[in-house]
Amino acid sequence: MTLPPEMNKWEKKITGYAHDFGLDFFPVQFELLDYRMMNQIAAYDGFPIRYPHWRFGMEFERLSKSYAYGLHRIYEMVINTDPCIAYLLVSNELVDQKLVIAHVFGHSDFFKNNLWFAQTNRKMLDEMANHASRVRRHVERHGLERVEAFLDACLSLEDLIDIHKAGIRRRPEQEPEGEDQDENTPSFKLPAKNYMDEYINPPEFLAEHQRQKAEEELQRRKLPPEPERDVLLFLLEHAPLENWQYDLLEIVREEAYYFAPQRQTKIMNEGWAAFAHTHIMTGYALEPNELIDYADHHSGTVAVNPGHLNPYKLGLELYRDIEDRWNRGAFGPEYEECNNLQQRREWDRKIGLGRQKVFEVRQIYNDIGFIDEYLTEDFAREHNMFGFDYNPDDNLYEISTRDFQEIKRRLLFQLTNFGHPVIDVVDANYENKGQLYLLHQHEGVDLDIPYAQDTLHSLYTLWGRPVFIETRVENQGRHLYGYGPDGITEQNLDKPEEDQPENQETV
Repeated sequence: MTLPPEMNKWEKKITGYAHDFGLDFFPVQFELLDYRMMNQIAAYDGFPIRYPHWRFGMEFERLSKSYAYGLHRIYEMVINTDPCIAYLLVSNELVDQKLVIAHVFGHSDFFKNNLWFAQTNRKMLDEMANHASRVRRHVERHGLERVEAFLDACLSLEDLIDIHKAGIRRRPEQEPEGEDQDENTPSFKLPAKNYMDEYINPPEFLAEHQRQKAEEELQRRKLPPEPERDVLLFLLEHAPLENWQYDLLEIVREEAYYFAPQRQTKIMNEGWAAFAHTHIMTGYALEPNELIDYADHHSGTVAVNPGHLNPYKLGLELYRDIEDRWNRGAFGPEYEECNNLQQRREWDRKIGLGRQKVFEVRQIYNDIGFIDEYLTEDFAREHNMFGFDYNPDDNLYEISTRDFQEIKRRLLFQLTNFGHPVIDVVDANYENKGQLYLLHQHEGVDLDIPYAQDTLHSLYTLWGRPVFIETRVENQGRHLYGYGPDGITEQNLDKPEEDQPENQETV
């Protein structure tokens, strides 16, 4: 549905206001939808032409019931494409439509300029349609149940990617082949005259380097040579998949990487869009008779519910704090060395670099770097931040800490790898049987064992041979969980073999 004349007029005005504010965004195509269509598109993550799968129907049912009971309302949805596609709810009041149009321009600016989105596919709408055609073709050839069962296994593994792949090279580059050498002449032998050779290249020196060379050669033959964080890529390269299975796994992996930057920048992205719409609305687009409605709806967006992190609120307040500090010059060694709270509050060098700084920040960081760099003790104190834990004695959650470093540590821990465990493939020939061995990088939180066992089941479906994962269990040491033809196995690696529990079998 095209925009009505009044909205079309405001869309053009707000486009100009957004450019004046400094936003640089993709062209935006706005579409008006009723609540049912909005829920349908939200269930498909903004891409109504995605491949068919039951999980999208389940998500639509959840959203529909939530909307019917008044638990949520989707005012807008925007996807990272060029041109940018934005869906607006037709039942929104005009002031809401103006707010969300300004909000969308903030998102589009972030998509275009943030470095974590630089390698995303800007034509993903076409690619999603291509994925849907490929999946339907496989369904026609191999049957719905078979394709859906395999797709279920792939989707249950979609988080096992390397979210930092764009910025970190984990795989060593292949060294170019050198010229043929005499196998009896070690390549590491130092040049020397015959009469000096035994002194410059003593036997123990040559033996040590020969041993190192043998270890390096063994390491090169090991699969994988180094721990592999991108589990889906490893499966694509080495799992015994049929062509149609390979294609489905490739589709799941490609879409997982497309959505990864949005998950890595949720606080920054939503905060930036809120930061943009507040400036555009309060500075240009707001009519006097709309002030109360705007304040009511904006406050609802940034409201903080107990026990939940609101990315709109945290991101918006951090951008405001950065702009204020860089306008006042409240940064750098001199400011950091000032221990007088009153002087810090009144600090003002009037350097006016705030707007330039926030645009720089929105370009460079993801959520982890953003929080680590700009969440300060002064900010935490001003916004009454605290940590809380469950008290089993009182059956209540209660404040457990107000220590800034602990609060920051907990928040960063929540954001690292989206809160999911970090898993590496370390051996594809475990016990010389072609079994897959994974390692959980334990960082203080144990695996959810039932969830891990289901994941092992899915890995077994793709790998075709037993799969294992090593982890640590609190107060029990290292454990090895496996899944194979006989079901689930468990082994405590820090206990003698005779003390091990008997293997469990799936039901």
